[in-house]
Amino acid sequence: MFRVRVSVTTVRQLIETKIIPCIGVGLHRNLACLLRSMGGVRWKSSLRPAPLLTATPVRALIDEQISIKGRFLPPQCPVTVCAQMHSDDGDLWEAFAHYNTNADGTVNLTRDHSVGGSYLGCEPMGLFWGLQPAPGSREGLRLRKKNVETPYVMLMSLLEGHVSPSERQSTELAAITTERRYMAPGVRRTEIRQDGVVGTLFLPPGPGPFPAMLDLWGMGGGLVEYRSALFASRGYASFSLTYLGHKDLPGPQTCINVGDSYFKSAYHILQEHRQVCADRIGIIGTSFGVYLSLRLATQAGVKPSCLISINGPVGSTVKLYDADGRSESSESDQKHMVYDDQGHVSFKHISLPANIILETKVKIEHIACPLMYILGEDDQSASSMENANLIEETLRDAGKSQLFTLLSYPGAGHLIEPPYTPNSRLSLWSFKPKKLFTLWGGHPAPHAAAQEDSWKKILDFMGSHLRR
Repeated sequence: MFRVRVSVTTVRQLIETKIIPCIGVGLHRNLACLLRSMGGVRWKSSLRPAPLLTATPVRALIDEQISIKGRFLPPQCPVTVCAQMHSDDGDLWEAFAHYNTNADGTVNLTRDHSVGGSYLGCEPMGLFWGLQPAPGSREGLRLRKKNVETPYVMLMSLLEGHVSPSERQSTELAAITTERRYMAPGVRRTEIRQDGVVGTLFLPPGPGPFPAMLDLWGMGGGLVEYRSALFASRGYASFSLTYLGHKDLPGPQTCINVGDSYFKSAYHILQEHRQVCADRIGIIGTSFGVYLSLRLATQAGVKPSCLISINGPVGSTVKLYDADGRSESSESDQKHMVYDDQGHVSFKHISLPANIILETKVKIEHIACPLMYILGEDDQSASSMENANLIEETLRDAGKSQLFTLLSYPGAGHLIEPPYTPNSRLSLWSFKPKKLFTLWGGHPAPHAAAQEDSWKKILDFMGSHLRR
């Protein structure tokens, strides 16, 4: 076998002088394909280059769309596009979709409809939000980024026929690796251990000062950093704060052993940072973090510019045992837990306004800044609709209805997070004294749509009130 390198100009000259037809139809066709792929003469050919799968951009933030295309395929041909990646815990997650190539031998996920697999219809980012644990994985997995300084690395492959990734006999036609990250280049991550406060501060590139967010999560505990990292990637300083289940907090880890002074200290640490705009700070809370953020916003000496609440209550069923807001063990919530036929637990009834202890209810009428509440109508973990209605009614009665914005999403569950990430309808909640799986709710496609839409509106809301 021998190879000859010929310039495009030379090839064109050979065609124009009619030399190529004399040296064989096969070579003629191959060169014609070469010219066509380079934007040259359009020849009708039965031969084509090897199949190609592209993802643009190859490296992107988690909230950015990626354009996925397959080229140089037979027309009207069944193919499968597959995505696989490992979580930070080493578990394999995968998604796949069946397509039929177009008359020109291409498939374009931004344009074309999936006819089977992890999702149906035209879903440009379906391979990302459609990820599920691979068959044989551990029970009750939930995909959460633990190390935000490293990307998710995803292998995308183009397979022959309509198959699933578990079918070992499928033929791989092409493949490409993409990276998805929460931290943009230049974002700085700093651990905070100050005045008993435990968290992580993320700063955008540059000297600042920056508008900022205080970031609070729910009763799952630990230090959750990925939303704050993404805020910093979008130009906001963001302080992710833990208050439960962390080794650097007072024990035991099953209880909230910090109170109002802890959250106020965290707010002031952020406010006093030399690269933060002291008068442009918002607070975002998810689940129990909604209660904590609303409570903080009504404290003396705390004046946030905006509040964002995602599927959470206005109070607690856990009785406070001191005036500072510290609580008892969450085991007192058990009487409101509801179990389904499979033994999965729902915490939804715990946060019904009727079940909330009166002394813990936030005085919503004292809120003095714009508040956006994001509601998943299929939330199985919190009575979000009832709490959203209570907030709306209270602000209206106080003559403050202009402060309230409600985003309500049919089919979305409790875990409304940054976009293009998979939802877990249920996941493992605890190991002891026995394995307990909790219900979160949400159906894949509508939940994904809610995450995409709400994230855009969160950033718009922050921009309106923090970048004035």
